[in-house]
Amino acid sequence: MADWTTGIVKARTQWTDTLFSIVVEADVEPFQAGQFTKLAWHTSDNKVARAYSYVNAPGQDCEFYIITIPDGQLTTYLASLKVGDQLLVERSAAGFLTLDEVPAGRDLWLMATGTGVGPFVSLLAEGSCWQQFENIVLVHGVRMADELGYRSRILELTQDKANFHYVPFVSRESAELAEAGRITDGITSGRLEQRVGLAFSAEHSRVLLCGNPQMVRDTLTELKQKGLQKHLRRTPGQVLMENYW
Repeated sequence: MADWTTGIVKARTQWTDTLFSIVVEADVEPFQAGQFTKLAWHTSDNKVARAYSYVNAPGQDCEFYIITIPDGQLTTYLASLKVGDQLLVERSAAGFLTLDEVPAGRDLWLMATGTGVGPFVSLLAEGSCWQQFENIVLVHGVRMADELGYRSRILELTQDKANFHYVPFVSRESAELAEAGRITDGITSGRLEQRVGLAFSAEHSRVLLCGNPQMVRDTLTELKQKGLQKHLRRTPGQVLMENYW
């Protein structure tokens, strides 16, 4: 049985009409950067729960990056929350998009679409990634430039890191400093490797994928063309993935 605690909304950020973040004070169990928990609300006869990744580093107030789903039972409720309102938070966390699951390597590639960037913000904020890898690349794919949530926080967390690269991809409009198209386009054409000055290789590259299932499947397919394979505990590889949208 899940163990739930009542959280209190401490802050709220509206990024776009459909993207928002909430900071929640809640008595949760220790977790690892990159993991997720569940948020919920309930009536007298029904509870609706969904998984959301932590954006914050462990030990900080809980923060979640959320997209409103039209007619979604939970997201429309979460979108209505104001500072001081309550919601249910599952105390335990889960998920394997954590650094202790990643085989040793030189370059860490973090690739996300939409709200899938959240767990990678947590990894950067937690900080141990800087000791484990020489180079870190965060790739964030969105449709419109205003959907590049957490851009300023990412830059704050990495401003003194010479070997960090932030590469936004914007698919439906032209945006300053962003690559055009989808992440897979950048891999296929070689633009992504060229921009950061690093090549994908089974020896050096370790890749975490987090986003919509189509992006995860397509990106894995492209990375296999570069010699990388899905990582399994029984069959070590280079690519770890999680569907999140």
